[in-house]
Amino acid sequence: MHLYNAWLPPPVAEETKKEKESFSRVVSSLKNVYRPDDSDSVYSTLKWISVIDLFIKAKSDIILEDIVSVIEIGLELFHKSQGKLYAQVRWGNILVRLLNKYRKKLSLKVQWRPLYDTLINTHFTRNTGPEGWRLRQRHFEAVTSLVRSSRRFFPAGSASEIWSEFRSLLENPWHNATFEGAGFVRLFLPTNPDNQDFFSDNWIRECMDLWDSIPNCQFWNSQWAAVMACVVKNYKFIDWECFLPTLFTRFLNMFEVPVASGSGSYPFSVDVPRNTRFLFSNKTVTPAKSIAKSVVYLLKPGSVAQEHFEKLVNLLEQYYHPSNGGRWTYSLERFLLYLVITFQKRLQHEQQNRDNDGQVELYLGKLERTAFVNVLLRLIDRGQYSKNEHLSETVAAATSILSYVEPSLVLPFLASRFHMALETMTATHQLKTAVMSVAFSGRSLFFTSLSSGSVEPVDLSGAGDTFIDLIMISLSNALLGMDANDPPKTLATMQLIGSIFSNMATLDDNIEELSFMPMIRFSEWLDEFFCRLFSLLLHLEPSSVLNEGLHSSATSGTFLVEDGPFYYCMLEILLGRLSKQLYNQALKKISKFVRTNILPGAIAEVGLLCCACVHSNPEEAVVHLVEPILSSVISSLDGTPVTGFGGRGILDPSVSTKAKPTLSPALETAIDYQLKILSVAVSYGGSALLRYKDQFKEAIVSAFDSPSWKVNGAGDHLLRSLLGSLVLYYPMDQYKYFIFISFAQIVMFFFPLNLPWNKIKEILAFRCTLNHPAAAALEEWISAKDYSDGAPKPPKWHIPSDAEVQFANELLNLHFQSALDDLLRICQTKIHSDPGNEKEHLKVTLLRIDSCLQGVLSCLPDFRPPSRNGTIEDSSYPSFLIAGATGSSVGSTQLREKAAEVIHSACKYLLEEKSDDSILLILIIRIMDALGNYGSLEYDEWSNHRQAWKLESAAIIEPPINFIVSSHSKGKRRPRWALIDKADMHSTWRSSQSTYHLFRTSGNFSPPDHLILLMDDLLNLSLHNYENVRMLAGKSLLKIMKRWPSLISKCVLSLSENLRKPNSPDHAVLGSCAVLSTQTVLKHLTTDPKAFGTFLLAILLSSHHESLKAQKAINELFVKYNIHFAGVSKSIFRTVDNHIDSLDFGDLVSQIGSMSFDSTGLHWRYNLMANRVLLLLAMACQNDPNFSPKILRETAGHFLKNLKSQLPQTRILAISALNTLLKDSPYKMPADDQSLLSWNSQENAKTSLEGALREIFQEEGFFAETFNSLSHVHIITDIDSASSRGNHGNSSFQSLADKSITRFYFDFSASWPRTPSWISLLGSDTFYPNFARIFKRLIQECGMPVLLALKSTLEEFTNAKERSKQCVAAEAFAGVLHSDVNGLLEEWDSWMMVQLQHIILAQSVESIPEWAACIRYAVTGKGKHGTRVPLLRQQILNCLLTPLPPTVTTTVVAKRYAFISAALIELSPQKMPVPEMELHNKLLDELLGNMCHSSAQVREAIGVTLSVLCSNIRLHASCSHDHSNESGKTDMDIPLKEENWVRLLTERASEVVVNIQNSSLSDVLDTSSDINIKNGYQNGDSQDDAKWMETLFHFIISILKSGRSSFLLDVLVGLLYPVISLQETSNKDLSTLAKAAFELLKWRIISEPHLQKAVSVILSSADDPNWRTRSAILTYLRTFMFRHTFILSKGDKQKIWKTVEKLLQDSQVEVREHAAAVLAGLMKGGDEDLAKDFRDRAYIEANSIQRRRKTRSTKSGHSVASVHGVVLALAASVLSVPYDMPSWLPDHVTLLARFGGEPSPVKSTVTKAVAEFRRTHADTWNVQKDSFTEEQLEVLADTTSSSSYFA
Repeated sequence: MHLYNAWLPPPVAEETKKEKESFSRVVSSLKNVYRPDDSDSVYSTLKWISVIDLFIKAKSDIILEDIVSVIEIGLELFHKSQGKLYAQVRWGNILVRLLNKYRKKLSLKVQWRPLYDTLINTHFTRNTGPEGWRLRQRHFEAVTSLVRSSRRFFPAGSASEIWSEFRSLLENPWHNATFEGAGFVRLFLPTNPDNQDFFSDNWIRECMDLWDSIPNCQFWNSQWAAVMACVVKNYKFIDWECFLPTLFTRFLNMFEVPVASGSGSYPFSVDVPRNTRFLFSNKTVTPAKSIAKSVVYLLKPGSVAQEHFEKLVNLLEQYYHPSNGGRWTYSLERFLLYLVITFQKRLQHEQQNRDNDGQVELYLGKLERTAFVNVLLRLIDRGQYSKNEHLSETVAAATSILSYVEPSLVLPFLASRFHMALETMTATHQLKTAVMSVAFSGRSLFFTSLSSGSVEPVDLSGAGDTFIDLIMISLSNALLGMDANDPPKTLATMQLIGSIFSNMATLDDNIEELSFMPMIRFSEWLDEFFCRLFSLLLHLEPSSVLNEGLHSSATSGTFLVEDGPFYYCMLEILLGRLSKQLYNQALKKISKFVRTNILPGAIAEVGLLCCACVHSNPEEAVVHLVEPILSSVISSLDGTPVTGFGGRGILDPSVSTKAKPTLSPALETAIDYQLKILSVAVSYGGSALLRYKDQFKEAIVSAFDSPSWKVNGAGDHLLRSLLGSLVLYYPMDQYKYFIFISFAQIVMFFFPLNLPWNKIKEILAFRCTLNHPAAAALEEWISAKDYSDGAPKPPKWHIPSDAEVQFANELLNLHFQSALDDLLRICQTKIHSDPGNEKEHLKVTLLRIDSCLQGVLSCLPDFRPPSRNGTIEDSSYPSFLIAGATGSSVGSTQLREKAAEVIHSACKYLLEEKSDDSILLILIIRIMDALGNYGSLEYDEWSNHRQAWKLESAAIIEPPINFIVSSHSKGKRRPRWALIDKADMHSTWRSSQSTYHLFRTSGNFSPPDHLILLMDDLLNLSLHNYENVRMLAGKSLLKIMKRWPSLISKCVLSLSENLRKPNSPDHAVLGSCAVLSTQTVLKHLTTDPKAFGTFLLAILLSSHHESLKAQKAINELFVKYNIHFAGVSKSIFRTVDNHIDSLDFGDLVSQIGSMSFDSTGLHWRYNLMANRVLLLLAMACQNDPNFSPKILRETAGHFLKNLKSQLPQTRILAISALNTLLKDSPYKMPADDQSLLSWNSQENAKTSLEGALREIFQEEGFFAETFNSLSHVHIITDIDSASSRGNHGNSSFQSLADKSITRFYFDFSASWPRTPSWISLLGSDTFYPNFARIFKRLIQECGMPVLLALKSTLEEFTNAKERSKQCVAAEAFAGVLHSDVNGLLEEWDSWMMVQLQHIILAQSVESIPEWAACIRYAVTGKGKHGTRVPLLRQQILNCLLTPLPPTVTTTVVAKRYAFISAALIELSPQKMPVPEMELHNKLLDELLGNMCHSSAQVREAIGVTLSVLCSNIRLHASCSHDHSNESGKTDMDIPLKEENWVRLLTERASEVVVNIQNSSLSDVLDTSSDINIKNGYQNGDSQDDAKWMETLFHFIISILKSGRSSFLLDVLVGLLYPVISLQETSNKDLSTLAKAAFELLKWRIISEPHLQKAVSVILSSADDPNWRTRSAILTYLRTFMFRHTFILSKGDKQKIWKTVEKLLQDSQVEVREHAAAVLAGLMKGGDEDLAKDFRDRAYIEANSIQRRRKTRSTKSGHSVASVHGVVLALAASVLSVPYDMPSWLPDHVTLLARFGGEPSPVKSTVTKAVAEFRRTHADTWNVQKDSFTEEQLEVLADTTSSSSYFA
């Protein structure tokens, strides 16, 4: 049994034993309902899902066989419900819960293929169903969650099948199918023991190569990082050592942090389609979780993974520092959090499986743990005082967890940081964080202080006492931290006090018992604490103006209550732990404070203080606290005016005519304050309150009798609280400590069990290691997962006694029964002549009724529903589901029924007489809610409290692993009080649910008659003209409908009528729409034919409502219906048989169809709605075999006509509709030759749609009119957004609501274009692929007649002047070219080729983007992988490659190249046929020959085209190499593989660079005319060289921007020198391009075997005669070393270090300073050997120079450059540790300061470096200055003090 169930109130706990049998009954009922032969029977199983969920949430003890049965039925239902998305969502989600909860106990097998088919058929097909996008989104989430939960159950061989299924998708990295493939691999690939044979080193190598194929793409990185993390975690047999450098390189570069002064994000990341990103979402930008998981599980004894991890942290730690925050802080914070969580999980797993795992040698030992924690402490140190709140909290939580693993490292660090925060004067915000850190680690501080065996004394060097001192100091300082003006610090302080006292069993001044706290006397501390607390309460200011209305809660207060549970928890813990003597001391102080102060601004705070006192010791507190306040209230009320409404007896109506009596404001405030704190104080009083029952009665009646509404409200709080205190179950001893079971008892318990001694030792470890005499003073915390029956001792609950129940019944008689009688009398006899008095009387009477209901909650028995035959038979009364009760039963069912009747009468009266009084109506709605929705008050309380659990602090959690006392558990341990709190809330939740589902699942019962009365009233109130009344009534009505679904239909029919009625007022329409738009109603429409038809017609026939509010509400209702549309069940198609009174489905469709024509004169939005409904109905029924094809035919024809509609929205909807409805494609040529024969035989077969459509499009002028209409949709703006693609443009005439009607949010995920769009010279187009698809589909549906009808209009629009008309022509032409129908080739020859040539040669430039998109669409590959070649692709490419006439303008030349590049990116290089390869070769020669073209525009186009061409050739070569064994070679392989172009480019580039540099030099030196004449010929050449180089830079930029660089790395490395050396030339255009290429190059990781070449290029460039090149190399080196630090060999690193060191002595001062900055960065990079060697040499050299200077007066022997170099080396060493103080730093910085007297530039270097040192160490200087000697500090002071003006 779960701990929460064992700790329920005893009467409820006993009942839970029946749940096992109850669940078995549920399972058998589910089996009976499901009929495999009827697919619609899935709908009748849905009601059982919430019942199954109920047992999971209740943590019931149920039989595993039943769970397996449910899972098997669920999976079968899931697979059989294809197309029923809502049913799949519900079953999918419950299966996920069951599989996750019982994963370790189940041994079933789940097949992956059906799950994949479900995903593909629902989300990855063109013809998606009609379901709304919200439902589709939920469906995708449900299916993917189900796949993740089922992965562990995939059978052997699944991994191999899955990889072979998706591997083909990954072949072309430049096709969007690749992203889907990676998403699917990550989603499906199982890493369970059954599939381990599949994984090998070769497979990992293949994955790493695939990962490298797309650089700089976070989506791609996320998918592969997640796959690798799973494999690393689950398969220990793979040897990862050889992959570590590459893996860690990837990990480092996934964190987009700014290196040097670079950007902090990829300059151009690969474009992943929106749908793919949305479907396979990667939550954070950086996959921090996957990286952390990989890092932690790669660690093992003897592995170099730890070294790599240290290096990774070395590079990243600087970005954790408060001064280096930015966009990247979030991903770094997540990284730290997941590192700690994953480390904890791994340790926990290893501790639990140490005895039964064969791989113990791979487990982390003491050394590995210490090393890991040491590294993490560096990140913690940097991030502790971050300005980012999430990071500082994560750091505190991480410190807490790690302190249980390695206390000897973590706790001294924590102590030093706390002391530092106390001393700091500048950064006071640090104190809050430091206090929070101590609060989170309080328990580990206690453990370490008390345990002698866990941590060696040597490790702590006597620090045990230090930690106790730390707790004492923090407790003392906590008192100072309570400050009304500093809420964060105050709450952190209270959290600290709560945390520390949660660990201590009792608080007493007995020195012997608490010898571990000798410094503190608790009585003194307690006095000081209450002084501070009372001062805080006196100075509190309410957070908002006190609410005087109906809902002024007793506990709405200041930040102490609103901002977290710390205040109340601290008081409860403190007062619960005090010894008897100290408790009495506290009680006296509190009692005195409460009696002597009236604090209306701190009612909640003072009330909770009293409540904590009463909860801790009710008997004492009631006497000293409650009784004095009670007496004070009664005496204050005595003698005040009374109204007689409070229930004392019969009211004399004659009195009411007198002037209204009042209370003075001061008295009113005092009484209100005292009553409210009393109401909070008595919450846990229980039987201790009985002795004052008469006083309570008197006080309550007097409060209700008072003329002040404020006092009436306070009386309501007191009555409610008092009733709860008497009849509810609640824990009594929650915060007291109990010794659970003695040591002797434990031994006696284990002895007869014959357990192995090591097991007993493990269980006893906690007791045995805490052998300190004070150990008993430390409370044991409990893990709910380690619970075994009997121990620990359950809490003591308040079980109401007979006397308490009797008192509660008396109160009910007094304020419920008599109030009901009063209410009936007022309504029936109208006893008041004055309406004001009547209103007051009604208010107080309703308040009394409401108060009683809110107080007793569900202790007042529920209505009993009649069975269907009209009788209530005990035998047929539903059986038990789960146990749950909120308290002892009071009153009776008859009392609830009487209340319902009276309230019904009252409601009728109020609506007739007082319909404008919102307070009365809101009160009556609250009463109806409490009467009709049994258990909902408890549910609200539970859900509000659950939010507080989310704030659960790390201060009260002990992690499962505890190395301090070697005690490990299965789950987190918590203090007993926290677990009791959870058990109490669990009990509350159970009480709300115990009867909720009883009648929903049984078809034998009708809703109770009294409930129907209340529902009718709520239905009326939900249409009221006050919005707040409507809203409250609607919520309550919704709860009733959820519990009694049979009532929904009645509500729908009633509310729909309000929309149809012409005279319905606005508020009735608004109220109806609010209820109808709820998911409960919308779900019901799926299966209820009558409600379905009524609802739709009501919306479509509501156009007569003219007000904007009503129209907006109807529009929002319709949009909501769209996005949640779940299809319709078959029962709706069969209405004609079953429901005589309901509309036949065919009639419904035709009625709606008749409304959807433009000619009906309807408002355009209603026309749009009618069209949308028509489409939904047509789609919903098109898969139904019994459905008439006539409807489909008529609908498609209707939408085709709508293409030329005058209404723009209707046109767009028609496009969505036709894309969905046209799908037969009978005229499309088959993909393979085999089916050609069968296709020819069917050639003459017409589809049902064809005839209807042909008639329409052959009308005169149909296409001209259609084109014209569609051109209006293209809104061409000056700044066209590229993101408009595929969304019907920026359609700025469409509001968001209209968009959600006109198109499916979830467009087909493979929507065009199928390759990333990155070519900027194509511009941003307004080409809408959905339009092109319509023309394509139409031609495929109806064949050549469409083409003939289209031809003339197409030609006319192609030649049009307006761009919008050309857009439509481009879309139509693209659809035609891509249609692949029979006869297309003949048409190409006859007119299409001429048309395309005409387009190429046209002079207009503005429509180039659309025509480029048209060509791109026309050559797009077909099929899922995009590898099937379209019919006309080769012809289109040949047409594009036809040479242009020599007379054309450069614009046309550039346009042609733009078209060619657009076509080339759509090819599939891995499967290019021979003609395409020939074409590539031919084009390559043309491009290489034209690189010096005179036009810059053409040069850019050539560079882009060349990059696509070369990358295609390379990918083809790599694929054909892979597949060379499978097929013979072709002749074309040879020239492609020779790769002359690579040699030509690199050789020519190196010549051209020299020429350009020489010409730049000659420009500078150009002084005589002779030189001019001599170089005259060369200038022409140099211009050509510059143009050639510009083209080359465009080529490089395109390679890097497009993500195609992985296949051209050798080319990039070969061209590295030109990019670096031409940053600064006299040709500005060339330099700009070089800089752009340089920025992109900095982000590219160069892998082996090209890395070696790159290093040699860098090293040789460092000797370049041009100093700007040397400087550029240094800039490149900063990022190069950062990105490649893991994969560079030690030799290469040494060479690079030496090269940079050499540049410290450079002749150019800029280069020297730049080299120093680079070296400072290199020293942070983790190569400690190289850094130490460099530092030592720098120090020795500087020292020798300094000594020589002292001995000689002259300064000869050293050049300025060499001295400057030495000083720069020292400065680099100093600046490499900006925040730390290693032992070598004082000497270095002092020596550096001694050079302050040198001349410039040495002096300025010294001044800047020392100033920077001062700035970065300012925060911690108070502590760090102790590392310096007095003499060193003087030298530093001399350097940093500014020179005197008078010197």
